[in-house]
This record gives sequence, structure tokens and C-alpha cells, in this order.
Amino acid sequence: MRKTVTGLLAGIGLTLASGTSALAQELTIFWAEWDPANYLQELVNEYEAETGVTVTVETTPWADFQTKAFTEFNAKGSAYDMVVGDSQWIGAASEAGHYVDLTDFFNKHKLTEVMAPATVKYYAEYPANSGKYWSIPAEGDAVGWSYRKDWFEDPKEMAAFKEKYGYDLAPPKDWKQLRDIAEFFHRPDEKRYGIAIYTDNSYDGLVMGVENAIFSFGGELGDYANYKVDGIINSEKNVKALELYRELYGFTPPGWAKSFFVENNQAITENLAAMSMNYFAFFPALVNEASNPNAKVTGFFANPAGPDGHQFAALGGQGISIVSYSQNKEEAMKFLEWFVKDETQKRWAELGGYTASAKVLESEEFQNATPYNKAFYETMFKVKDFWATPEYAELLIQMNQRIYPYVTAGKGTAKEVLDALAADWKATFEKYGRNK
Repeated sequence: MRKTVTGLLAGIGLTLASGTSALAQELTIFWAEWDPANYLQELVNEYEAETGVTVTVETTPWADFQTKAFTEFNAKGSAYDMVVGDSQWIGAASEAGHYVDLTDFFNKHKLTEVMAPATVKYYAEYPANSGKYWSIPAEGDAVGWSYRKDWFEDPKEMAAFKEKYGYDLAPPKDWKQLRDIAEFFHRPDEKRYGIAIYTDNSYDGLVMGVENAIFSFGGELGDYANYKVDGIINSEKNVKALELYRELYGFTPPGWAKSFFVENNQAITENLAAMSMNYFAFFPALVNEASNPNAKVTGFFANPAGPDGHQFAALGGQGISIVSYSQNKEEAMKFLEWFVKDETQKRWAELGGYTASAKVLESEEFQNATPYNKAFYETMFKVKDFWATPEYAELLIQMNQRIYPYVTAGKGTAKEVLDALAADWKATFEKYGRNK
């Protein structure tokens, strides 16, 4: 016999709005249109087989995802019971009351111990260090690298590289080596180029690319607890990181000023670049011979360390949240109970989802399952993310507007760009009363 909504949730400290159905047999999860959403549909089909509850993963193109989700949220619509929302949404969605508070659920299931720590910090918790949780880490993701093993392992290339740089040609251990390798393979006359990096400034592509350098150089975007940015975003470490990112742009294929995940995979499949930055979520296509004729000679590595040994990567991925306006919160909570089980997380990984479960990530079975899983495991314990405050979209636009002309056209200096960005962000936080 089903428990009542009140009875089921009293034990985990949640109170539901009136009108919630205790007998829902259908749930809708909203997500962006990409392969992980298809893997999630496969997973939830198994939930239906076990429980009789139909779960539909409704998708929309990435370009429309945020707008469509928040239009529904702001209208207090009940079209979606759950959403696999971007990590940056958590501030806006929680402060506006769009997400159900999952703190008691989190504590009941000890998810701070179950999930990789960084995924808890950036996918689930808001405000920072508050101990309040709004999402369950669902699709772990971060930026990593693919490379052409056949180019790296060519004896003639290895000898020439060793003679020029004084060390062996291999996947780079730090950003200096990344730069050297990019320079070495950059041969425009042969239509062969050194590296593919993110440069698209439409959303977060360029910013995430630059974050990979900033975080590994030991820099930060600001103090997330008190919103201080001056002296942090424009620190000397960040200046050097941005200067190197600009230098790497000089080793990219022609026309690379608006590139993101599609183009960066093409850099490998179309024999353009020796190395390519991309989200791990897009690496399955690179090991599939149907989509990558170079699949057998494509390798992967984690984001390299910076000059002082710091090694971090920009976080992608999403957490799954219950929408406050859902009429099926009880059933959604039951679904999450099933989703966080060890066996479900293992199955999620088997289907192609990027689990955030520390136990699964640390297993030899997971790390050996694909050529890129070990690099993914290494990365998910050392990731950092962009601001998650409600005004994150403004902050993102400001960063794009400042760094794009410098990276792609060399306008101004890195120091001038970051000083201006610090002023932009300080003014934005003052406007919203964040840094009183």
C-alpha cells in the first residue's frame, strides 16, 4: 500500500504544497537534447519495469533549454516534475523557489559521502558552504582532452620533438608542455594544426576554456562566500593563464574563433589538430569508428597541471532537481530514492551516463570500461565551477565581452581585460546587494 505524501516525507523533513498527487503513475524529466538524455531514458525505462511508473525524459535543444525551463518555472507550471538543470542555475532556481529543498533527503542518504565532493559542492549546494542542497548530482561532466596517438607515437615526430624541446613527446603533464606540443604540431602549410580550444562566446564555451587555464594556474574567479573579485579575477596568476590561452589560440585551425564541442570533435575526426579540448560527454563519439575514422588512434588525457602543480578542470554536468510546482512530488521523491542507489548508479554508468558516485568512479571496472574513463575519474575529483548566483548570466556575458576580443584578436592586454572584468563584476554584485 502506498504511503501518503505526508507520511512518506515526514521522515525526511519535507513539506509539500497542497494539490500534490499521491498516486502519480507518470513523471516527466526535462533535459537538454543530447546523448546523455537518451541514456537516461534507457535507465528510467528500467524504473518503469520495476515500479509501473512511466518516466518520460522530455528534451529540447541546448540553445532553448534554459529559456524554456525558466519560462515554465516563472509561470509556476507543472509540465515538468524534475529537471536536470545546469549547475549555474542552482542559485536562481533555489532563491526563486523553483526547486524543492532536498537537504533532508541529502542527509538521510549521506550523499555528501556517496557522491564525488566537487559534484556535491557545485551541482547540489547553495549558497556555498551552507549545507543546503537542491539537486542530486546526476550527469557528471568536465573538460578533458583528446589527442592523436598516431601523431604522438610517430618515431620521426618523437625524435624531432625531443631534439627541439629536450624531453619526450607524450600527453602533456602541464600547460607548458601543452603549449610546446601545440606549437610543434602547428604546420599550416600541411593543413595540420596544434590544438583546438573553446572560443565560442555565445554561452559558456570560451569561459569554460579559459577556466581550465585559470584554475590550473592556481587562480580563482572570486571569493564565492563574500563576492570579492578585485585582486582575485585580475590576479597575476589569472593574467598569466589568460596570456597562455591567447597564445594557444595562435595554434588553432583557421576560422576557429567561434568553436565549441562540435568543432572540437571535428578537429580530431577530420585530421585537423593534434589535441582537442572538450567535455567528456562528447568523447563517446571519438571512440566510435562510425563517427570517428581515427577512433583507434585517438587517446585522452585529463586537464594538465599549471606551473605550480595545481591541477583542476572546468566543471560541466548537471544535477537533477524536483520542480516545486510539480503535482507529483511524492513519486518524484521515490524516483530519486531509486536513482541514488549504488546499483542504479552503476547501471547509469554502464548505459553511458557519467555517474557522480564516488564508489563507481573509483572502481577498476568503471575506469577500464572506456579509453577515457580513467581521465574522467581523475578529473571529477578536481573540478571547479563558475558563479552559481542568480545573476550568473550577467556575469557570464560580461566575461565573454571582455575576454573574447583579447583571445581571438589580441585587443588590449590580459591585465587590462581582467581589470575591466573585475570592475564589471564588482558593479554587478553591488547592484544586487551581494557585497554589502
